[in-house]
Amino acid sequence: MQSALKIEQLTVYYDKEPVLWDINLNIPKGSLVGILGPNGAGKSTLFKALVNLLKPLSGKITFFGKSFNQMRKRIAYVPQRSEVDWDFPVCVIDVVLMGAYREKSLFHRVRAADRQRALSCLKQLGIDHLAGSQISELSGGQQQRVFLARSLMQDADIYLLDEPFAAIDLSTEKLIIELLKKLQREGKTILIIHHDLSNVSDYFDWVMILNRALISCGTLKEAFTKKTLARAYGKHASLLEEATKISQQQTHGMR
Repeated sequence: MQSALKIEQLTVYYDKEPVLWDINLNIPKGSLVGILGPNGAGKSTLFKALVNLLKPLSGKITFFGKSFNQMRKRIAYVPQRSEVDWDFPVCVIDVVLMGAYREKSLFHRVRAADRQRALSCLKQLGIDHLAGSQISELSGGQQQRVFLARSLMQDADIYLLDEPFAAIDLSTEKLIIELLKKLQREGKTILIIHHDLSNVSDYFDWVMILNRALISCGTLKEAFTKKTLARAYGKHASLLEEATKISQQQTHGMR
């Protein structure tokens, strides 16, 4: 199976402290990957290293056998909402149109076809009626959908989504995961930083568990086990397991 992302001996320091240590992994093309681990495990740092926002101390990262700079136009990165200036005076459709800049100059005149495509991306996420709204006027869930629409506009091969389900309602979460599964069926590779262990088995077919070092990476059966969770979360693993069972029961009850 073709490799979409390969990481070899990646070590990242931040303020002279090791955040990620000797990471080695291989993600096959077309995987929907859940990236798990406790707070401070280095999950967001990993994404920033992948897209050259942080310079690793050592290691090699390749996408389909090529460097990030060679594949930049084929990679869509959606950061955490907390890292975005939502007070910046720009309307929704203009944010989505930014996803087309990988194909054009920043000062390229926006064509009617570009605008129509942006509206189509918004429609897939159920917010095309907000196209003319200022992003500062939107709810957290709506803002999340806008940035996902921008990533759709890129028509990327690899999507890196940092906590896309944070602070959104259940209906929005279900809409987003169904859209991501559709992208997966089209051959896209999607990596998602995720915290809710209760729906990992429903959402993902591949799992990466981090806690500064790589705990496990593989299929659900291989990588998402009591043993790997215990290694990642330590003494809290049993509490997490119990909380997950309760959460699953509540979720199934809502269904």
